[in-house]
Amino acid sequence: MKTLVYGTCGFEREMRALCERPAFPPEAEQAAAAIIAGVRERGDAALTEYAEKFDRVRLAPEEFLLPLKQARAVAAQLPAADKRAIRQALSQVRTFARLTRPRNWMTGVRPGVRVGEKFTPMDRVGVYIPGGTAPLVSTVLHTAGIAKAAGVKEIVAITPPGNTHPAVMYAMLQSGVTEICRLGGVYGIAALALGTPTLRKVEKICGPGNAYVTAAKKLLYGTVGIDLVAGPSEILILADHTADPVFVAADLLSQAEHGSGLEQAVLVTTDAALIPRVERELKRQRDTLKRQATIDRVLERGVFFIQVPNRRVAAQVAGDYAPEHLEIHAERPEELARMIRAAGAIFLGPWTPEPAGDFCAGPSHVLPTAGSAKKFNGLETASFCRRTSLVKYTENALRREADIIARFGAMEMLDAHGRAGTVRFREE
Repeated sequence: MKTLVYGTCGFEREMRALCERPAFPPEAEQAAAAIIAGVRERGDAALTEYAEKFDRVRLAPEEFLLPLKQARAVAAQLPAADKRAIRQALSQVRTFARLTRPRNWMTGVRPGVRVGEKFTPMDRVGVYIPGGTAPLVSTVLHTAGIAKAAGVKEIVAITPPGNTHPAVMYAMLQSGVTEICRLGGVYGIAALALGTPTLRKVEKICGPGNAYVTAAKKLLYGTVGIDLVAGPSEILILADHTADPVFVAADLLSQAEHGSGLEQAVLVTTDAALIPRVERELKRQRDTLKRQATIDRVLERGVFFIQVPNRRVAAQVAGDYAPEHLEIHAERPEELARMIRAAGAIFLGPWTPEPAGDFCAGPSHVLPTAGSAKKFNGLETASFCRRTSLVKYTENALRREADIIARFGAMEMLDAHGRAGTVRFREE
């Protein structure tokens, strides 16, 4: 744990290092590139090799896809109460997705000219569901559930071979997954981005993953669409004298337990007295949790306390950091939120813990990290749609603007462009 005080020597240097944190280390990109090359060159044979090497499972190509009948048999083992929780959370995710679904429109902007947009759901997408150390049931809802609400017909879940927890299987079936691809990590991403004799490629791949998955998505961008480049999970909490240190510590720890040990948990506060109280609470609550080894790595190098003089500076620091998750435990949280320039998601007030967003609030928990909230949006319904511009001119409208077209054609030395605007009005 480290404390930084605004205005002291070295503060700007420390903040610059925090704000320029990488989504993944260079070695992850190098490793991902080698695996992608193997899949591109050797197809199914490479996938069989990598499944055995990385996931210790020997899979023949006909076993890459898990039959849905088998998934249903596994899902049937889930307790009824867990099924109800999944269905309710999925309903709430889909409600938000429907509210934010882009709508076709067209309107007149000047006499004889109409412009607009149309949105078409993608045909086939892949959603990455990490296996790792925990069954991320919610990630299924926050990817496949949104894709289904957007109208995508074919939704392929990519997940490591051993990720067959009944809750994950049930969530996939409820969310509209049409295929379950039992391939993990970089080689799974590469399989659906490139396609093989056994697996048809997808148009876009969405969902979180470790540093290697993130590097693979970056390398494959252009071959396949991707949602965003996201690194380890992170949370920043803005707090003042009204904040409860028990709440603050609990919420910081909620991200510290994720698994890689590279997560970050940041407290930015105008109340210097809050810092030692939160530090004590972190240590006390840590002793009551199960994933202590992971949490200890984050407590050692990923927890930062930043003391600032006022709300304006607090908002500036938060916007510069551009966190994946931003909580506001302060007076007038909506006012403070309006001052934030960049964040993946903002949670307003002490009764809105970030895990509500992880599981059941509604917006997707697939969010930009490592400062990329400055240039990426979180996953949304529009992420699964193609946007097309619509333009319609009448004859009189084109007549009025044909000279503009001709003049731009001349300026850009593109005479065929200019002629396309004027030829319709040539003298007979």
